[in-house]
Amino acid sequence: MKILKKIPLLVRVIIAIVLGVILGNVLPLWGMRAFATFNFVFSSFLSFLIPLIIVGLVTAAIADIGKGAGKLLLVTALIAYGDTVFSGLFSYGTSVSVFPHLINPAAIAQVAADEAKIDPYFTINIPPLMDVMSALVLSFVMGLGIAHLGSVSLKRGFDELRDIVAKTIEVALIPLLPLYIMGIFMSMANSGQVWHIVKVFVSIIGVIFAMHIILLLVQYCIAGAIARRNPLKALKTMLPAYFTALGTSSSAATIPVTLKQTQKNGVRDDIAGFVVPLCATIHLSGSAMKITACAVALMLIQGAPIEFGTFVGFIMMLGVMMVAAPGVPGGAIMAALAVLQSMLGFNDEQQAMMIALYITMDSFGTACNVTGDGAIALIVNSMHRSAVSEPSVEAASQG
Repeated sequence: MKILKKIPLLVRVIIAIVLGVILGNVLPLWGMRAFATFNFVFSSFLSFLIPLIIVGLVTAAIADIGKGAGKLLLVTALIAYGDTVFSGLFSYGTSVSVFPHLINPAAIAQVAADEAKIDPYFTINIPPLMDVMSALVLSFVMGLGIAHLGSVSLKRGFDELRDIVAKTIEVALIPLLPLYIMGIFMSMANSGQVWHIVKVFVSIIGVIFAMHIILLLVQYCIAGAIARRNPLKALKTMLPAYFTALGTSSSAATIPVTLKQTQKNGVRDDIAGFVVPLCATIHLSGSAMKITACAVALMLIQGAPIEFGTFVGFIMMLGVMMVAAPGVPGGAIMAALAVLQSMLGFNDEQQAMMIALYITMDSFGTACNVTGDGAIALIVNSMHRSAVSEPSVEAASQG
């Protein structure tokens, strides 16, 4: 088990996909049924946990932001949220324009129609304590209430619930995810769908990587215009943080490098020291972009409608979930499963493919998130400088 922990999650997922494709073609029926049993129990457990993930993460996140109450905190959080929503909308617009030319849902639907259903040996139903929308409303009510009343005991209780949920994701869900994904790909290989799906995966990854580059250029053009700096030079300065995040797949582990490069861009030490660690937690524009693009692709595969009105609501709620996502590998996609299920109607198979796609591109998304933190720091630094200088000008004119 300790050896498995040393293997990066991405590598484990790739191994699981390869093994799933191989075993799906050679495993006898009893083996397929054994994996079908595991997948049913795991998906039932995951459905049970989703409302708890929402309540545990979102309540604590809202209470933290509200209780901080500082103007700098509020401004940074709003910019991070706005950037995440923008990246989701940009991703949706690009995806609906490009993906229909890359995906042939009719071919996949024809293969799926011939699929033989593999029944599990037994089933265990674990009903959720509440539905997803109830969990979201409860989280907002409790989070805002704790922030407004300053309830110390409730705040401590929800902080502990958040820690329990994050630990459950880290210890129980993430280690079993590769096995779950392997079972899904075994089923697809057995039905003949897998090669169509893999080809679609490769196309999606290429498009999303290009979107990440465009998003960073847009972020730094806006930041450069506000801070009156050359955007390309500012982006070039942040490249060490980008490549560090690419290697570590961790925003937290990259903070020292991000902080150093942000300061080199002319951001004050105290502003950089505040914005960079905060954005490492709440700014996940690259992750929101990946999730939105993958959701559009999988809905096209299933022949489901990809209406703009539905996706606007989904992206705005996804932005909230990204702020609340725990800092564990795969934490963002685990937090996003709630809105994928409740607002886009994703089933177990679609959720598993979302997880596989997301983790495959995890390091690129993290690198995009981290590099974007530098752009937000430039904007906040410029706004703070303007806010400080304006009272000084007024005082001088009065004197």
